[in-house]
Amino acid sequence: MTFYILVFAGLAVLAVFAFLTIRSSRRKGLRELGRETHTGAGHVRAPTPMHPAKQRHEPARPEPGPSGGGFHKDGLGAKVKALFRGGPGDETWAQLEDLLIKADVGPAGSSDLVGRIRKGLTNGADPVALLREEIVAVLGPDEPLDLSERRPGVVLVVGVNGSGKTTTIGRLAKRLAGEGMTVSLAAADTYRAAAGEQLEVWARRAGAHVVGQDRGADPGAVAFDAVKSAAARGADVLIVDTAGRLHTKTPLMEELGKIRRVIEKAGAQVDETLLVLDAQTGQNGIAQARAFTEAVDVTGVVLTKTDGSAKGGIVLAVREELGLPVRFVGVGEGADDLRPFEAATFAERLLSG
Repeated sequence: MTFYILVFAGLAVLAVFAFLTIRSSRRKGLRELGRETHTGAGHVRAPTPMHPAKQRHEPARPEPGPSGGGFHKDGLGAKVKALFRGGPGDETWAQLEDLLIKADVGPAGSSDLVGRIRKGLTNGADPVALLREEIVAVLGPDEPLDLSERRPGVVLVVGVNGSGKTTTIGRLAKRLAGEGMTVSLAAADTYRAAAGEQLEVWARRAGAHVVGQDRGADPGAVAFDAVKSAAARGADVLIVDTAGRLHTKTPLMEELGKIRRVIEKAGAQVDETLLVLDAQTGQNGIAQARAFTEAVDVTGVVLTKTDGSAKGGIVLAVREELGLPVRFVGVGEGADDLRPFEAATFAERLLSG
């Protein structure tokens, strides 16, 4: 008799344990489902919250400061100094222009710099110091991101696939969030596989919200929903990702113009249009930039992958040939490796070594 009582008691304990496990799983599923809400045809995805007991309470760290990029030091300053050991002459100026062209400054920018130095060089003057001054003068004053007081401020990000566009958006979102802003992201690159998922990963890091639709959806509809959602949430800034198929395809350029118009129709204004360029593409990047400036009003450039094989002259080429400021530079693989560009630091790095 006692044996049967023990058996029934054991079964009862197992039944209670199974019930509690199922209820716990159901509650967890409901919590996960509740993290996603809908607005219009788009989806607003909030970052996954962490249980308070597992949160790490660390003091806020200031965002990394300005940078001149992580360009390889190839001893340009030493080469320039060697050219002028025998004094300036026609051959010297021709060789200086050739050095600058090889550094990806471009023909127009190189010719302009040589003309400036030739005009300003006096007996006993340091040609490297003069070149440094002229580089800073060409680049002009550093221009930080310019967001209006109207909320949400909108940053449209364009660029070809492979340039590091989505990663740049994630890093920029993290940086702005670190400065105390609330950030929303629009996943309007609905063509590239996994683009939305990649943006969601960055959103969790930055504490941002993502507005997106299924792959192949109308990018303009995503942008419209994102503006409305960001406004409803009281977001300080909305960063809009866009498709990045080859810049030679006219439909892409038309699509970018449409997205801008849709954003304005939704009641917002595009404060900044940032073009993301892979610094390693050199003069090919200038051709990409020209194509994008014809489609949208580009206000600044983000140079990525400056820590690779990129030559620093691309910075001057962007400014000289396109009249665009470099706003940010990617200096590494880390989440904090997007830095505001600083011309003086860049000139020093370009000529060092």
